Amino acid sequence: MSLRNSPVNGRRKSLNTNTNHNSGANGTASQEFKITAPLGDSVEWQRTIEKVIKSVVSVRFAQIASFDCEPALVSEATGFVVDAERGLIMTNRHVVGAGPFTGYAVFDNHEECDVYPIYRDPVHDFGLLRFNPEDIKYMDVVSLKLRPDLAKVGVEIRVIGNDAGEKLSILSGFISRLDRNAPDYGFLSYNDFNTEYIQAAASASGGSSGSPVVNIDGYAVAIQAGGSSESSTDYFLPLYRGLRALQCVQNDEPITRGTIQVQWLLKPFDECRRLGLTSTTESTVRRAFPDCIGMLVAETVLPEGPSDGLIEEGDCLVSLDGELLTKFVRLDEILDSSVDKIVKAVIQRGGVDSEIDITVGNLHKITPDRYVEVAGATFHNLSYQVARQYAIPVRGVFISDPAGSFRLDRDRGWILESIDNEPTPNLDTFIEVMRKVRDRQWVVTICRNVQDMHTMSTGIAHIDRHWTGAFRMAIRNDKTGIWDFHSLGDPLPPLALKPQSAKFTEINNTSIAKAANLIRSFVKVTCLVPIKIDGFPRSAKAGHGLVVDAEKGLVVVARSIVPYDLCDIVITVADSIMVPGQVVFLHPTQGWAVVSYDPSLVEAPVETALLSTEMIQRNSSTIFMGLNQNMRPLVARTTVTDISTMTVPANPTTPRYRAINIDGVTVDTALGSQCGSGVLVNTEGVVGALWLTYLGERNSSSRDVEYHAGICTSSIISTLDKLRRDETPKLRILDVELNILQMNQARIRGVSEKWIRNVEQANDERHQLFAVRKLVCGDTPQILEEGDVILSVNGKTLTRVSELDVMYDHEILDMIVVRRRKEIQLKVPTVSTENLETDRIIIWCGAILHEPHHAVKQQIKKLHSGVYVSARMRGSPAYQYYIAPTYFITHVNGQATPDLTTFLQVVSNIPDNTYLRLRIVTFDNVPFASSIKSNLHYFPTMELVKDHTRPGEWKRYTYTGGVRRENLQGLIGETTGEDGSDYD
Repeated sequence: MSLRNSPVNGRRKSLNTNTNHNSGANGTASQEFKITAPLGDSVEWQRTIEKVIKSVVSVRFAQIASFDCEPALVSEATGFVVDAERGLIMTNRHVVGAGPFTGYAVFDNHEECDVYPIYRDPVHDFGLLRFNPEDIKYMDVVSLKLRPDLAKVGVEIRVIGNDAGEKLSILSGFISRLDRNAPDYGFLSYNDFNTEYIQAAASASGGSSGSPVVNIDGYAVAIQAGGSSESSTDYFLPLYRGLRALQCVQNDEPITRGTIQVQWLLKPFDECRRLGLTSTTESTVRRAFPDCIGMLVAETVLPEGPSDGLIEEGDCLVSLDGELLTKFVRLDEILDSSVDKIVKAVIQRGGVDSEIDITVGNLHKITPDRYVEVAGATFHNLSYQVARQYAIPVRGVFISDPAGSFRLDRDRGWILESIDNEPTPNLDTFIEVMRKVRDRQWVVTICRNVQDMHTMSTGIAHIDRHWTGAFRMAIRNDKTGIWDFHSLGDPLPPLALKPQSAKFTEINNTSIAKAANLIRSFVKVTCLVPIKIDGFPRSAKAGHGLVVDAEKGLVVVARSIVPYDLCDIVITVADSIMVPGQVVFLHPTQGWAVVSYDPSLVEAPVETALLSTEMIQRNSSTIFMGLNQNMRPLVARTTVTDISTMTVPANPTTPRYRAINIDGVTVDTALGSQCGSGVLVNTEGVVGALWLTYLGERNSSSRDVEYHAGICTSSIISTLDKLRRDETPKLRILDVELNILQMNQARIRGVSEKWIRNVEQANDERHQLFAVRKLVCGDTPQILEEGDVILSVNGKTLTRVSELDVMYDHEILDMIVVRRRKEIQLKVPTVSTENLETDRIIIWCGAILHEPHHAVKQQIKKLHSGVYVSARMRGSPAYQYYIAPTYFITHVNGQATPDLTTFLQVVSNIPDNTYLRLRIVTFDNVPFASSIKSNLHYFPTMELVKDHTRPGEWKRYTYTGGVRRENLQGLIGETTGEDGSDYD
């Protein structure tokens, strides 16, 4: 983990396995538990290592929800047994995490057992995991004794851990410092503070977090925590407070932790003198502590904390409760034993001593141990960790996962000030406010980001309580090690909508008055996606659509905006009225869709756009009217430069919908690249082409490429007419991808002179034919072959791809093709598009599964299974065991799973928290075996089924013990794509 450049910069030592990799059967880095001790180790060191190795474990874990400073992730680290009888493992706090945790430990002999967190320190980088000692049957587990007092400068040490996730390695070094300040891992990241760190050069890398640092006698003198990102320096946490916490657990005592909400730094005497330390005080301290090099100086004093107004930044701490202090260890001891009591502190400011009384607070009370899930986001009280980094009061509601209805410009660091004009000073108040917010309600939100507290961010949120219906609180349970969920109530139903009025803006250009009136036919279409399927990368997308029937509220819009009907549609009329919409039609190949709204809710002069039934001509004059990224209309006279066959490039990493086999229109104006939505219109106001955005491939910079082009209205008007008549278009398509073939290529491939003459007569502008580039994989027997040159369809020479539109209404096409230089006649069946869209989704172990969608069939030669991994949730078992998008699950526990129904039958009867064997085939046809452990507590099995009798409605079910139940709580979790990132 590379972090900020700073003298105290650090890097964590946990191995982040979110990046994709292929290796062992369980989908994680293979790990050999063998000793790789430094060459030349003495016999004493060899004996020590052989003993210690039995205490060290590899910890493979998932932090299943974004919480506090830490995002949901899966990773690997190290731990070591500190109480074999009770089953206690010590590791880092940044491994245990502040939020929900699941994981297991792998011992030296490759036995494994589940581990559960029972303590994570609020500040210092250590935590305790519990395991059942009876689960380890084939080796004697040995406890490692903690001796922080044996850490001395010059002591030779060994770091024994899961270095780089590859093997249990032994790294050597010498302790060089005992008094460095805690390393800084950057803002909005967990950071230790108010403690000395031990420094050595051991060159440990990712995965070694939590490794014991042992001396030659086999005692753990420290714990590996981090290292410099600029050198081979490693940072070890002294175990004084870890030993005290362990003893409290062993004695069944509470682990009290006190704070006065001040961050101290150990600064050398020369710097303290510059801050006002008197020579008298320095002399007193040096006599009391001859080995001391400095004193504790206040670095950050939190507003509204116990020390606010009493201590200032730069104050030197002289004593506490009458005891001279120069070490963090003793400071912790006094504060931890004085919770809710008053301590007397002597500070020196500008050479003047001041004695102050400070009430010690409870550190656990300002460390969140609960969070709320609602509307797709998670919230908890602001933590001391975050507040300390930005010197702000420890209060407010922190949005730990700004997703769903609360998706914000920055990913992290938001504090919610108010919602629906009601303040939210703490989590309990937030809950009460949210109880009154209705489903689908628009509310005003006011937030501040901790990185810019000067700026107030006001936004509008569309509250989703139907897709992500869960409104629940998770509370940490340190006895069980899991977080218990409690429902906070069902959502209030939406309010009945009332008609609203608005007036359109006007384009003042008298020379194109009729075309300018089209502004009344444009509406903004916003698509909100609750779950990513079919490879679509975004959670929200907005653009403009064209009203093609104002009486019925029909709007044509690009499929790059509305990819499927598992979504919420919001139609904005005249930049004023917002009404809900629903998906009516999705064109399978041309890249457009039709959505509708209730016209009775709109009291505005919305006009139906007039569409031309004739194909627009190349080199003809036209008026480009588009809407740019700022949603503002732009108008310019221009010329149609070309009409050519266009196929959007496939996304090689994750198949997703793309337009193919269309006649794309281009124009001679730069506005075409600036505007994602628009029309080409003549002076009479008749639209000759729609201007659409087409989603393309993902480039090397991990950005999605978008293409802008027009499509003639003559190609879409027949389908629109059916929708206007309340008919459901039942299109049939020739499910192939074509490419252009010029006449010189056609001759070489065997096209006769007769057919070349036919082409020349049929199309004066373009002399071309089409060849079959790719066949779509499916159940229908293929009559065409890749490489076939198509000469005619139903008796007409095919020179324009739009001439294939006859396929929409024909089950069989009479075709003449050239195949291997021979001219043959074929009767080619078309494919129905009625079942082309995804209408059933399974959420299992955090993996989003559905049948391979049409884009997959376009890009693959063979479907290995009807169970396709489309996405996965952060921190889920699917992430931890690397069940990646684009995989096919063919078998579960040896049983074939050819379809979703069979898959559900198999997995629904398997007990929770057990391993399942999976046989998987990658998109590149590589089979492999894997395993995955289910976790139904955090990631229940769910099913979404489209209700074809009610447009836009999906039924939701959960599976428990093989029993299917209707689920009204909706979806849980945020999904990601093939690279582990959220694409927004």
